[in-house]
Amino acid sequence: MSAGLTSVPVPQIFQHVTVLLDEAVEALAIKPEGTYVDGTFGRGGHSRKILQQLGKGGRLIAMDRDLAAIGAASDIDDARFTIVHSHFAAIGEVLANLNINQVDGVLLDLGISSPQIDEGGRGFSFRFDGPLDMRMDQTRGQTAADFIANATEQQLTGVIKEYGEERFAKQIARTIVAQRAGGVGITTTGQLAKIVAGAVPKIEPGQDPATRTFQALRIFINQELEELALILPQCLAALAPQGRLAVISFHSLEDRIVKRFIRGEQDRDDLPANFPVRAKDLPQPRMVAVGKAVKPSAGEVKRNPRSRSAVLRVAERTSVL
Repeated sequence: MSAGLTSVPVPQIFQHVTVLLDEAVEALAIKPEGTYVDGTFGRGGHSRKILQQLGKGGRLIAMDRDLAAIGAASDIDDARFTIVHSHFAAIGEVLANLNINQVDGVLLDLGISSPQIDEGGRGFSFRFDGPLDMRMDQTRGQTAADFIANATEQQLTGVIKEYGEERFAKQIARTIVAQRAGGVGITTTGQLAKIVAGAVPKIEPGQDPATRTFQALRIFINQELEELALILPQCLAALAPQGRLAVISFHSLEDRIVKRFIRGEQDRDDLPANFPVRAKDLPQPRMVAVGKAVKPSAGEVKRNPRSRSAVLRVAERTSVL
């Protein structure tokens, strides 16, 4: 190293590795001539494996709202494959436009992909100093910077607390508003991370103080939980009998929505425990859980640390309308 120069830490770049690849595709119980939906194409790991298991009459519809993901699908030259630029909550409309009435399986890999995190210009990570964007679909919607510039302290507190489960949400929101009042525009990830670090005691070893705040803003900006709540009933409506729904979530808020949806469809009896009714007269389930929640193996977590929080839940459509 030359005299006078200092070493600058370079953020680690993770190669994109599809999480729970084998487990998720196996959970779909692929029928060679079936029709399937990959609602979150990403970089296509799950889609490519599904295509490997489909026969000549099979079909795969993939969706993603990220134009970079759509671009990544350009190298799949397969007549059985269709890619659609759309948020997954529009699955019903997408299938209708393609004249598809029923499908044999839907796969949802929630959250954010490694390429999105590692591209500083997308604004998802505090490890890179870039524009505070955070939109998965950069063709529409407000950016994180727009929201931060206009939200009230109460709104900021609510978002950071609800979506980030951050106990210091109020202090963070107050500090952000104080910075704005002082004429400081918060437009980059570096600025926001520094502000949060100054408002939050660093009491969790190994976790940056800004982690929860960045997560909260990303989820809010992309309406991730609302989208998830919208797509699950549509998946139920689209699935043929014995069709499978497989959902990979990465934090408790997502997993809770998926778990409650499956349980609600499986346990349709919301009557009091001692209500006088025969078992055969109770509403029958339209969907049943398949096995228990699946988590990555120790080997997968070692190979891909970002997989450590993943949870896969699987359910199967019954013939009950």
